[in-house]
Amino acid sequence: MSYKNIAGKLKSYKNSKNIKGMARFGINSKYALGIKIPVLRKMAKEIKNRDDYKDNPTNLHSLADKLWKSKIHEARILASMIDVLHLVSETQMDNWIKDFNSWDLCDQTCMNLFWRHPLAYKKASEWVSLEHEFERRAGFSLIAVLAWHDKSADDEKFERFLPLIQKYSTDERNYVKKAVNWALRQIGKRDHTLRIKSIKIAEDLKDSNNKSARWIGSDAFCELSAKP
Repeated sequence: MSYKNIAGKLKSYKNSKNIKGMARFGINSKYALGIKIPVLRKMAKEIKNRDDYKDNPTNLHSLADKLWKSKIHEARILASMIDVLHLVSETQMDNWIKDFNSWDLCDQTCMNLFWRHPLAYKKASEWVSLEHEFERRAGFSLIAVLAWHDKSADDEKFERFLPLIQKYSTDERNYVKKAVNWALRQIGKRDHTLRIKSIKIAEDLKDSNNKSARWIGSDAFCELSAKP
């Protein structure tokens, strides 16, 4: 199945009603086809199981690159589902986040691909300092996903993120503050020690003079301090 075949199949699934729905949820629909995630996951599984890709990771990586460069919203999400981890370079990671133009593309790429990369913790720390809204969101989304999925990581890795959460909690851009909040809550859910430290950060933030920090702190405190 070539890139041309896959692109054609994606376009055949175009759903104008879903595109309008995406826009209502704050998803950039300029290059969207309105294809739902379960459909993309099924396509990804079929592609990876094909002999021409299963036995040749370089071809699969090349396909992911072509899908990403198409600019089609769902093609990029599909690319994040099929790309070959050991062939993903640091340069590719940095370049892909520059193309993020929607919260779901950002989060899907972090969940499907980036969190498993050996450089994930390094890139998360770097990306939170970037100025572009979705690039900074990528950093905090990656922190949240790592806290959620990387069960073997020690607490110290996440303790290092807490000062960054506090520092950037004053960013009032919607997609950043929601990701900062997500990261704080996920860190606090890992274990008792991180829960106590995350609650302390949340308490400090909810008393802040900054509106964004107060919202992040109040929301996280409410969830993390609730009885299990």
